Amino acid sequence: RNGNVRARKVQLISSVPVERYMGVVCSMKESFGFIERADVVKEIFFHYSEYPGDIREIELGDDVEFSIAARNGKEVATHIKKLIEGTVVFEDVSNERIQGKVIKPLPRGPQRRQSDPLSGRLSYDTGDTTKEIPFGDRDQRSECSLQVADIVEFNIATDRRDKLQRATNIDLLPETFCTTGEKREMGLVAAMKEGFGFIKCVDRDARMFFHFSELLDPMRELHIGDEVEFTVVPDPSSAQRNHAIRIKPLPKGTVSFHKVSSERLMGVVDKEAGSPGMPNMKGSKSPKKQQERDVELGIILYDICGEKETITYHLRDTDPRSTPQQGDQVEFSVSEQKKTGTRLAVNIKVLNRPSAQRLQGFIATLKDNFGFIETANHEKEIFFHFSEFDGDITALDLGDEVEYSTVRKNNKVSAERIAKLPPGTIVAEETDPTILHGKVVRPLRSIDPQQPEYQGLIQVTHEDGSDDGESRMYPYGITSLTDKREFLQKGDVVNFQVAVCSGGEQRAAKVQAVRKRVRGSVDTIKGQFGFINYEVGDNKKLFFHLSEVHDGSDLSPGDKVEFVVVCNQKSGKYSACSVKKVAGSDVVQARPERLMHRLKSVNLENENGPRLIVLRQPKGPDSGNSKGFIFQRSSRKPGELPSDITVNGHSTNGN
Repeated sequence: RNGNVRARKVQLISSVPVERYMGVVCSMKESFGFIERADVVKEIFFHYSEYPGDIREIELGDDVEFSIAARNGKEVATHIKKLIEGTVVFEDVSNERIQGKVIKPLPRGPQRRQSDPLSGRLSYDTGDTTKEIPFGDRDQRSECSLQVADIVEFNIATDRRDKLQRATNIDLLPETFCTTGEKREMGLVAAMKEGFGFIKCVDRDARMFFHFSELLDPMRELHIGDEVEFTVVPDPSSAQRNHAIRIKPLPKGTVSFHKVSSERLMGVVDKEAGSPGMPNMKGSKSPKKQQERDVELGIILYDICGEKETITYHLRDTDPRSTPQQGDQVEFSVSEQKKTGTRLAVNIKVLNRPSAQRLQGFIATLKDNFGFIETANHEKEIFFHFSEFDGDITALDLGDEVEYSTVRKNNKVSAERIAKLPPGTIVAEETDPTILHGKVVRPLRSIDPQQPEYQGLIQVTHEDGSDDGESRMYPYGITSLTDKREFLQKGDVVNFQVAVCSGGEQRAAKVQAVRKRVRGSVDTIKGQFGFINYEVGDNKKLFFHLSEVHDGSDLSPGDKVEFVVVCNQKSGKYSACSVKKVAGSDVVQARPERLMHRLKSVNLENENGPRLIVLRQPKGPDSGNSKGFIFQRSSRKPGELPSDITVNGHSTNGN
């Protein structure tokens, strides 16, 4: 009608091909993202609606294919399709490994600029000239810090889009530490946290911080105690603090905190080293540090160029099979601590030991596997272990005379190489025959281990126990006791005589306790102790140790024994001492104390107190009028009737 021409019934015969592009997803926001294009150095916008599938399938770094459309005057990516990983290639990496030097390392800390991704520079020789090539923080195989003049090895990557080259796969070569003169330090990994740790330095009194990214070999796993080599530089975030970089693990045994001289010196032990005591758990947060402070150092005297010198040593630096003693001639090396310059003697070997003096004494105490020897002058006791006795230990008894040598171990004197002597080898003191009365005012240390003195003290008294007015006191030891197993306690009444020692000192001798001995029967034996059927206090069984049995008699349940009841003044518990086996005699059981106390409380004259009332008089079997038995008591076997009585009218004697 108006002359215009239009097409009708349009049918598509062939479509014009739409150009497709490739790239990598480099950013994703709430509903949109950006793709780094593979054809040009440029990023392109895309909306999530342009992906036909679930957008959650797309992640950063995924290779994609897309078309480009213009919307609102800007290019956008449309019809996005996910590709197989590795499809998109931005650059070509050469196979040739090139060696070069760092001329500008990547900045660290606050100086690092994210806007310049290739801020590092390397130089390398092409044969004709020297070229520079940039690199970024992703181009190192490890994340350790690089420094100027470092020797590195790398590949060259060429960007397909703009032909820009950069260094990649950068490795720090080991020879860089030899050529640059970099000061390397050593130490041990002391602590490790999540992503960082601390190194105990050999050359400085500090624990150096390090980050795991500073490992030269990122595939190597560090452990506490590993030996490492590192460089110390100022921390870029704080100029007042240092940290360790370029950390390299070392073979075990490389790191040493001391420098040991090869020269061997000789000297004499002036003071023995002591072992560490128990740590004070309350006063010290670190028991190990407290233990190190408690170690007592030994001292060695030695001669250098005619001058007398001293050097200290630890017990751990000696041979435990031959611990140095005072006066021993020793050979040693000198160890100097690198941090402080402190010198110590190490690798100590005993060359010569003066012949030990043989001493004499008496067996004062015997325990399960050790005992004590009273010295010949009776003034102190010396510890010994049963393994030091030459012979059968069961043949050793209290008061036996022995010969021994002394040795100092852990700053304590003990006896070794103990041999039993014939009785009478040690000359006995002269004893005054006069018998004195007294009481114990201080027991032996074996009775009260808390007291510092070994000897006990006896104060002279009148026979009735009252003070004689002169306050005379005499010391006594194990050899002073007539019965070596006598358990004398403070306050015990004794009879004794006075002996005069070779030096003119007086001491108590032939001490006998004035005690009541009681009898009972053995109830049970359990190893090295047992119980006696005897009621004392609240207990009906009385404890005793087999060492308290006289003459080493073998006791069995039911055996009759005689003993003394003693009370431990600390625990308040009763036990039997000075136990003797009674042969061929019946034991009369003592009336229990609770019954004795009850009977003593009965007063027949007191009408208000407890009274005894006779309920029935005893009646004899004869005529019924007598109060006793007409037949004489005789011994018989259990279950048999006496032969001189009748049962049901028949005599039991066979008549």
